[in-house]
Amino acid sequence: MDIRRTILLMIFAFSLLMLWSNWQIHQGGTSIFGGPAPQSQESTASGNASGPAGVPSAPQNASGTPAATPMAQPPAPDPAETITVTTDVLRLHFDLNGAQLVGADLLKYPSSDDKNEPFVLLEQGNLHTYVVQTGVVGAEDGSSFPTHLTRFEFVGGDTNMTGDTLPVQFVAESGGVKVTKTFTLHKGSYAIDVDHQIENLNDSPVNPSLYLQITRDGEDPENTSSFYHTFTGPAIYSEQDKFQKVSFSDIEKKKGDYIRQASDGWFAMIQHYFVTAWVPPQGKERSYEMAPLGQNLYAVRSIEPLGSINAEQNASLQAKLWVGPQDQDQLNELAPGLGLVVDYGWLTIIARPLFVLMTWIHDVIGNWGWTIVALTILIKLAFYPLSAASYRSMAKMKLVAPRLQALKEKYGDDRQKLNTAMMEMYRTEKINPLGGCLPILIQIPVFISLYWVLLASVEMRGAPWILWVDDLSARDPFFILPAVMMATMFLQIKLNPTPPDPMQAKVMMLMPLVFGGMMFFFPAGLVLYWCVNNILSIAQQWYITRKMNQSANQPHR
Repeated sequence: MDIRRTILLMIFAFSLLMLWSNWQIHQGGTSIFGGPAPQSQESTASGNASGPAGVPSAPQNASGTPAATPMAQPPAPDPAETITVTTDVLRLHFDLNGAQLVGADLLKYPSSDDKNEPFVLLEQGNLHTYVVQTGVVGAEDGSSFPTHLTRFEFVGGDTNMTGDTLPVQFVAESGGVKVTKTFTLHKGSYAIDVDHQIENLNDSPVNPSLYLQITRDGEDPENTSSFYHTFTGPAIYSEQDKFQKVSFSDIEKKKGDYIRQASDGWFAMIQHYFVTAWVPPQGKERSYEMAPLGQNLYAVRSIEPLGSINAEQNASLQAKLWVGPQDQDQLNELAPGLGLVVDYGWLTIIARPLFVLMTWIHDVIGNWGWTIVALTILIKLAFYPLSAASYRSMAKMKLVAPRLQALKEKYGDDRQKLNTAMMEMYRTEKINPLGGCLPILIQIPVFISLYWVLLASVEMRGAPWILWVDDLSARDPFFILPAVMMATMFLQIKLNPTPPDPMQAKVMMLMPLVFGGMMFFFPAGLVLYWCVNNILSIAQQWYITRKMNQSANQPHR
């Protein structure tokens, strides 16, 4: 019984710990589990006028070289200097200063604040900076090749997609080098083909390098929950070191641990549900860098040498750019390992198969809420033999409860003799005293895995179930599901035998309050899973207890 009490106390303590951690985050503190602290706009400015390898991070002067003052926050683009391009899923805004991608509206994903407006992923304004940039470096004698700060000309045609593809082209010349950027958008896709043509107009060879870059401030996305933390920041993937993500604070401190040289892989900027990723050409050696550019501003980039380009000759580099949701199937098709931006935590080995199973069920049912209900039934069926054994053990405990009370009265405060007598009775009656704890302990890994699936999968964003539940990724607006969960937990406890130890009895009665308090702040889809699981457990427990009572009341022949 001491072991059972220890397990119950551990579960209770873990519940209190999670509740306290969520409360700390809600009050503006940090998670006790070590999540990175939010970045502040008052971060210390750092960085020079030009970043590593000569990539500029400040406005250029008339000679084309970076100015001396570091740029803390890029100015908002002039609408007159912006080209807007629209497809069926994207509305992109290009700044002619550098042909930068300074805005991306995801037309199929509504804003969290206004369902009639599209979600804004990329933007450059007074409060938020998140842009995609490219450029050429490596000029000598104080000159500068076209970078993301050089004035480009728009030479494309249509800005609205009418067919299956839409090419958007920009041209600039500087330092005797002409750069042509072509962004080719595809119908129904968030993947963009980006082609760079570099032409040497000089009389002598040049040795330029092309950089691909994503720049972002260190702020969490708007409407980030104060009760759970999801990663926001850059990541790099290579076949050698696999998936590596680095916090903004580590970039600021120059402590980031990531691969510096590779000939494969990709790099990205991740936030909850969405991602921007560059996939450079595979099989070509390049360097990766993460750097602070100024006050609360960071960049992740690749720099690839183009080799020597003779006079009047040209070179090209084709890359792929993703600007959109964390759609695992499409991301994995675009590049190996790109689906890893969907972070399921340390129980990924369970979470990913759960998501695959849920996707299959959803293809049949068509509603994510009912998919969760069906998944819960399947999980319950998978664990039926083990949970049935546990419920039979608890039913036996309830049948022998009078005998336990008699033993307690017989031995009084002599706990050693009481425990010895109880263990002897358990052996005689073939009762497992830990049987009641097993269903909870077994469900915890599945519960945590499903929590991350519901939290990280963009498919759950805005997915309705029935009536009042219009977003399974958000908490229940009327707290009906948490209330149902608490009620079903109380009913389960009433169906179980009352522990002979008063401390255990008190812990068991407090557990619904603690778990229910946690569920008030968790996604509605997760609470739905727990409610359905409780209802099925109650039905199974009632059925087994009824059968055992009938068997016990039958006369023996």
